[in-house]
Amino acid sequence: MQQLEERIAHLTRAVEDLSDVVARQSDEIALLERRVRMLMERAAEAELDAGGTAALADQRPPHW
Repeated sequence: MQQLEERIAHLTRAVEDLSDVVARQSDEIALLERRVRMLMERAAEAELDAGGTAALADQRPPHW
């Protein structure tokens, strides 16, 4: 019985550690998504300032 309790304790600890990792990764992903969005906006503004019409990312491909 004691072996099972020890095993459950170790597994519980492992689950908690993995949960912490997932939470940290979720925060990092959200930050990276915001940074990518900001960089895309800057690139679109730079393209418009350079004389382009609309940002390439906002244009539909010709086959549409």
